Amino acid sequence: MKLVIAEKPSVAMSIAKVLKANNRKNGYMEGNGYIVSWCVGHLVGLANAEEYNEKYKKWDIKDLPIIPDKWETTVFKKTSSQFKTLKSLMNLDRVSEVICATDAGREGELIFRLVYEKAKCKKPIKRLWISSMEESSIKKGFENLREGREYIPLYESALARAKADWLVGINATRLFTCLYGNLLSVGRVQTPTLFLIVDREEKINNFKSTKYYNLSLELENFSIKSERFNIKTEAKSALKDIADEYVMCSEVDEKIKRIKPPLPFDLTTLQRESNRYFGYTAKQTLDYLQSLYEKKWITYPRTDSRYLTEDMKSTLIEIIEFISADVNIESPNINRICNNAKVTDHHAIIPTLETKNLDINEIPKTEQNLYGLICMKLLSSVSKVCIEREITAVFELNSHIFKTTGTEIIDQGYKEIENRYLMQFNNHGDKKEEGQLPIITKGEQYRIISKDIKEGKTTPPKRYTEDTLLSSMERAGREETHDLLDIERIGLGTPATRASIIEKLISVGYVERVNKNLIPTKKAYHLITVVPEELKSPKLTARWENELTLMSMGKGSEKRFINEIKKIVKDIIIKYSKLQR
Repeated sequence: MKLVIAEKPSVAMSIAKVLKANNRKNGYMEGNGYIVSWCVGHLVGLANAEEYNEKYKKWDIKDLPIIPDKWETTVFKKTSSQFKTLKSLMNLDRVSEVICATDAGREGELIFRLVYEKAKCKKPIKRLWISSMEESSIKKGFENLREGREYIPLYESALARAKADWLVGINATRLFTCLYGNLLSVGRVQTPTLFLIVDREEKINNFKSTKYYNLSLELENFSIKSERFNIKTEAKSALKDIADEYVMCSEVDEKIKRIKPPLPFDLTTLQRESNRYFGYTAKQTLDYLQSLYEKKWITYPRTDSRYLTEDMKSTLIEIIEFISADVNIESPNINRICNNAKVTDHHAIIPTLETKNLDINEIPKTEQNLYGLICMKLLSSVSKVCIEREITAVFELNSHIFKTTGTEIIDQGYKEIENRYLMQFNNHGDKKEEGQLPIITKGEQYRIISKDIKEGKTTPPKRYTEDTLLSSMERAGREETHDLLDIERIGLGTPATRASIIEKLISVGYVERVNKNLIPTKKAYHLITVVPEELKSPKLTARWENELTLMSMGKGSEKRFINEIKKIVKDIIIKYSKLQR
């Protein structure tokens, strides 16, 4: 008998159906040589501080730092009954093998392994690693089960991440709460993310807008604009110089731009576009995607890759033929999005073949929007390049330089598909093109109809939205990325955790969501003012995430990583505990 452990009941039911384990029991399904059971998210986690010593129930700086000699785990009370079920099943004599079928990623591996170890199970482990809940994908996954030992580095990386979060969170939160008399929640990734938001707000608040001036000449069919003047009197003086009735074009620069189609979605890019077009939060998007995944509409959403594997080409052709029924795509360029070297744990998010048999009207409108967005992006990615002509014309008059620019679409290419989808939603189509210029010839004179001074103001940076914050989190620390890592796989947090980080900042009162904007509270300013650089540095935290990713590849050192975290925690405690004396 083989025991299969999924991450959620709904996933377990899909697997049980494929395996024909149809007999419903208390907490599991059984049949055809399989027992299929499930976790309910995390059943086991690292023990709280007070579980190591009763004295830690009271927060006191004198007890810091709290650094376990031996790490302990605890069973969460809310789901303890399901843990007991799994423990009992794991240790049945008739169970010869345990198959880990939790989500195929770092957190999924941690969820399973902590339960396995807490249950003191010694049975051999096999790993189901799939990117879709389609029946065909599940069948193929069980035909090609992998050895559990292949995923030990992934587990070690996940456990190291959990330990690092524990060390920073427990110690720094207690330290700064005790020092300042208010609950100040500190997190290894949460605090650097908050720093980005506070730093942006500071730049906005400290920004001093300045006026500038341009001369504007209205010609017969278009207008031209001068270089910028910072002083209005200088602009007025320059305007007096313009007494001529004609201005000559001294240069015409024409460039043909070939804009490549976008790649299919990874999770972060999809969350960003979902926020931009529909106003969904990162967490809402992830929740909707998880629902679509479990309903077999899309492939695994918690991915950091925007490519697909070479062996998916025939499947891709079928999917594209199905979803492009109303769109004309000549010779889809599938090769550009298939690259084995760019795919590690999971490929890009795409629709499944199963959607041929599903009814779009059976899913909520929110999920329909995202499914449509995913289809649109896949079709765009294999479509033609967009070809634009950019024109810059330069004019000279009495030593003053004037310019005008224009863009002409020669071939919309993939943008035709994008606009067709996005025009369903108000104000979500492509950006307006610059006005198309008439034919402008170098050396030709153009009559001046009118002249004027246009006033403008410099503008401050924009507040973060979830779209732009996710982008900044993804880009943090790129200059320090290890050569072994793809540029998409670094930053603050991971694609799977960034949504929960933003939600945590809001739930603890550090950030308010006003329309789409993320605005820091006074409490956020207080925290960022008092915590040391090590706890709010996006670069340092991104470097840690870099090391965790290397660790998951068997390239990093768990011991070195945790020792660095311990040293930083100890140094901060020594430095700041003096403030209480």
